[in-house]
Amino acid sequence: MEVTINYNGQAVAVEVTLEVYEFLDRADHKTENLLHEQRRHWDGREFDEYIVATEGMGIYGETPEEYLCRMETLDELLAVLYTCTEAQRRRFSLYALDGLTLAKIGAMCGYSKVSVYESILAVRKKFLNFFANHPND
Repeated sequence: MEVTINYNGQAVAVEVTLEVYEFLDRADHKTENLLHEQRRHWDGREFDEYIVATEGMGIYGETPEEYLCRMETLDELLAVLYTCTEAQRRRFSLYALDGLTLAKIGAMCGYSKVSVYESILAVRKKFLNFFANHPND
C-alpha cells in the first residue's frame, strides 16, 4: 500500500506493507481521538466532573437551589460574554471551546495572529474583571 508521510516538511509517497499501513491508520485514529478528548475537556476536568458541572447530573441529585445558582451564574457569564464584540466572542469560542490555535483562527477569519490574541485577551480581561468584582459568588 502507498501512504503519504510528511518528511522534513515535504509530502513523500512511500510504499508500505499492509501491517504497517494498519498500524499507521490506528495511530491516526488514536491521535484524532485524543484531540477530540482534549477539545471536550478543554478546561482540564475529567469527563464525569465535566458532566456534573455542565449538565448538573452526577452521583447526587442537584437541589433546586443549586440549579438556580448555576443558572444565574451562567446568565451572568453569558452577559459578560455579550458585552464583547461579535468578533471577540467568535475568536474566544474557537480558542477556548474548539481548541484552535491563534494562527488557525487568524487564517479562518482573515486576521493576523496578533489581532486574534488581542481579541481573546480582551475577553479574558472582562472575565477576570467580573471574577474580581464577584469574589464569593
